[in-house]
Amino acid sequence: MLSEDLDRHIRLHHALGFKFRTQALLLRNFVAYAEAHGDQVVSADRILAWALEAPSPEQRCNRLGEARRFAIAMHAEDPRHEVPAADALGRARFTRRIPYIYSHAEVLCLITAAHALPPVGTIRPRTFATLFGLLAATGMRISEALALSLPDITNDGLLVEKTKFKKSRLLPLHSSTRRALDDYLEARLQLGTSSSALLVDIAGKRVAYDTVSAVFRRLARSIGLRGAPGSRGPRIHDLRHTFAVRSLEACAADTEAVSRHIVGLSTYLGHAHVTDTYWYLQASPSLMTHIAAAGEALQQGRFQ
Repeated sequence: MLSEDLDRHIRLHHALGFKFRTQALLLRNFVAYAEAHGDQVVSADRILAWALEAPSPEQRCNRLGEARRFAIAMHAEDPRHEVPAADALGRARFTRRIPYIYSHAEVLCLITAAHALPPVGTIRPRTFATLFGLLAATGMRISEALALSLPDITNDGLLVEKTKFKKSRLLPLHSSTRRALDDYLEARLQLGTSSSALLVDIAGKRVAYDTVSAVFRRLARSIGLRGAPGSRGPRIHDLRHTFAVRSLEACAADTEAVSRHIVGLSTYLGHAHVTDTYWYLQASPSLMTHIAAAGEALQQGRFQ
């Protein structure tokens, strides 16, 4: 019964245009938990018990919030479904997770590890190596990279059409990135598949996000970037943060150059507002050196 209710809930969100991917996975976990206890309707106590099994306060509140929204929708149809209080687990304070800035050597290790994935000689290791390389070299969102199709590869760069803010953009590529992409395309075009997806699995189908996430965690652990399963560590999304930071590090240290660079970087990353780009910047030794030098120049009246 609850499974059928959840299927309708998910279909409704999809019909409204929401991807509802992470939320659906979370709610399926809750429904499986509730049905394992014999529940046929949503129980407020069951939501709290399930939420409390999460490993952190943030995740517990996230579980509560998502299950509570499901309960509200179900309660509107059938009052037997119970809705827990919004603050049943307290008020979670949002804390920004500090992004991990990869070194050049770590990115190379990740790509090398991807090349060694089994089955040897198939498209699979090439696909993951190309994906991680593209993310590091362009700062694309993982969803944008996975949505790329063969017609999106142009002489001028990558055409990114399925963006977070529904805005298309063209990403010029460095010559080394273009060569690596062309090498992958040569192998990719030899596959006997009707799929137009750029990044494909052994079966010739578009690679799924959940698969990429699992492979990334496994590779990151194998090269020492992450600890045991369940522990925190660098994320795929941190490659986007790394691109932004390394890009700014390479910028000339004067106000006009930095201003122009930030605008260009914001456009390249596909942000709706330039202020969104600041969220991706993180202090690094190189940037702190530039800031210190600028501070001294300002004090001495030499800063331009």
